Amino acid sequence: MRILISLFNVLLTVSCLCAQTGDKERIKVHSLALEGNLIGDDPNRDVTVYLPASYQENTGKRFPVLYMLHGFSDTDSKWFGWEDHWINLHDLLDESMKEDGIREMIVVMPNAYNRFKGSMYSSSPTIGDWETFVASELVSYIDEHYRTIPDRESRGLAGHSMGGYGTIRLGMKFPEVFSSIYMLSACCMEGNVTDNPDLINEIQAVDEISDLEGSRFRVMTNLASSAAWAPNPENPPFYLDLPFDSLGVRHDIASKLAANRTLYTIEQYLTNVKKLTAIGMDTGLNDGGITIATKKLHELLTRYGIEHDYESYEGNHVNRIVERIQTKVLPFFSRHLQF
Repeated sequence: MRILISLFNVLLTVSCLCAQTGDKERIKVHSLALEGNLIGDDPNRDVTVYLPASYQENTGKRFPVLYMLHGFSDTDSKWFGWEDHWINLHDLLDESMKEDGIREMIVVMPNAYNRFKGSMYSSSPTIGDWETFVASELVSYIDEHYRTIPDRESRGLAGHSMGGYGTIRLGMKFPEVFSSIYMLSACCMEGNVTDNPDLINEIQAVDEISDLEGSRFRVMTNLASSAAWAPNPENPPFYLDLPFDSLGVRHDIASKLAANRTLYTIEQYLTNVKKLTAIGMDTGLNDGGITIATKKLHELLTRYGIEHDYESYEGNHVNRIVERIQTKVLPFFSRHLQF
């Protein structure tokens, strides 16, 4: 009898440990908004969905949803541990949701990797309408196929780097969809056209689709920005305009890029920004221009009396992101989303 009781206790312990592990699914979501994009990217997008431990145990329970946006050259596959990477969000979520102060939520990440290695979560004929895909089609799909709480008060949006930029871009445009947002080391909020002649020559030398995958990071970020913000349907094979040519800066194109920089445009959306329930942002002190731009956004929101959380910390662009998600981002949404 004692042996049977001991065996039962062991099985019960194993069962409890298993119950503390969430599931992840990688699904395909078709997007009408991305159909017909000039660069020919597939409108059937990979999306990873994390379902917390009690999702399967309590089939009558509904959950808030945190939409997470990955950075440039990253994918949902890398972030969620489908392949080796510097972060495994699945394991991080499992570990974090056992902690006091962090509540269970569904977490969704779309794959925004395209031919240019990043969509900028923007909208153009060249790359397709990523704003509509994320803020409308994806949200509708998740609400229809999972047990969500289908209200803005129960939807959060967060992202790292390019995903941080996407977070503030979508957050200030769609406050009726997302109630709370958090930016981790958000890129692309300000910036000028490069005047580095070597980099310009390298960018201009990329003239075939097959050249894109092997091009280095700074080349691709320039091409991706132009694809997202300066489309040109009469300029194949990339269907974009660069903000420079053999004569120097093209100010008409440079203005198009500047019109998509957060710090130059957010004041047009302050009415929407004020509708957000909660805003959070942080950046490492050793993150170059991103550190400076994030502080400027903090100062701008402060100037207009818009409450928000802001912190700069010892770190660079990636070395403390795992920790920040666990200790700042998830507690932030646990406090501000409705459960």
